[in-house]
Amino acid sequence: MSGILDVLIVGGGPAGVAAAYLCHKSGLSYLVIEQGKAIFQGIANTYPEGKNVYASRPKESPEPFMVDELKPPDKPVSVEKYIQYVHHFVQHENLAVKTEVDFEDIVDARDHLVVKTNTGPIKARKVLLAFGSSIPKELSVYGDAKMVAKSVDDPKKYLGVRVLVIGGGNTAADVLISILKEKRQANDTQPVYWAHISEKFDVNKETAQRLGEEILLGGNIRLLPGATPRIGEVDESGVDRLIIRINEYKQTDGIEIYNSMNFPMKNVIACIGSQGPLPIFDKVGIQTITCAEGVCSIAKEGDRLILLTADFESTRRGVYVIGGAISPSYMRISGGSISEEKHPNLIYTAINDAHHAVEAIVKKLGK
Repeated sequence: MSGILDVLIVGGGPAGVAAAYLCHKSGLSYLVIEQGKAIFQGIANTYPEGKNVYASRPKESPEPFMVDELKPPDKPVSVEKYIQYVHHFVQHENLAVKTEVDFEDIVDARDHLVVKTNTGPIKARKVLLAFGSSIPKELSVYGDAKMVAKSVDDPKKYLGVRVLVIGGGNTAADVLISILKEKRQANDTQPVYWAHISEKFDVNKETAQRLGEEILLGGNIRLLPGATPRIGEVDESGVDRLIIRINEYKQTDGIEIYNSMNFPMKNVIACIGSQGPLPIFDKVGIQTITCAEGVCSIAKEGDRLILLTADFESTRRGVYVIGGAISPSYMRISGGSISEEKHPNLIYTAINDAHHAVEAIVKKLGK
């Protein structure tokens, strides 16, 4: 991309879409980059199917929704209907969004910032980090593990191949159920392997019941308890593969004997949980402060909270942080003092964060 944007927005959730709409209305040049295949991918991945979305607002917050167009209906609707509405809204407003772009780093230039992504650098005067708190953990193995999926958008693409699902919780089980069902309906006999580093899989009663029903209907599943992803390699055909150890035995002479399986990384889904944004803040040089006893009332002692101004600008000049990434609280810099500020992880909060941040950016850019 040539030229310098006024604002680059990282994340296509409620905060990112609200910021894009406000930049659009204010005449700022902007772009939203989203790691997923579509906007609101994080909400689609984390909300259970059919869960209702509410126009929730903290009792102590006097502000209305500052972007009424993105407010969930007062009468609750399913997350699927709300996401569908937002997609139509983005298309109708012709908001500038690029999906399947991975944010990597921020570098200072003479009069702007350069954001490094997997598709190339993007120049912007201001950067607005609007990703949520549920950032999927990376699978830590040697090789190009970024090819490993973190969720499933279309289970049909796994027809006709062996599939490996890694993770022992409800998210992994939900992924497993969707693929098993698709394979069963297509009379696909290729199995789905379910691996977990622990010997015990831990899912709730409802999920276990749905999985059991799928197995009784003929779902072809193979359990791999105690399995550990160890290494990635490229085979003789140039295909990136993941090697997973099924069992290990260490002899008294120190020699390890183990059985293993390997799968093309494109056929592996790693549902191994999520991490907070702290690794990203550290990488881009955004300062945090550690809570000591008596300092924090919301965060726990030892928790690290990001430092932000009232306008949500971080200690990295020109970089703003809004939305779920700063919940449930952050340290607010105001008038030379620092205090903990409550920050609920709500659609309302994310949208209103965007309003205040973009309003400040418009003033600073003199637009």
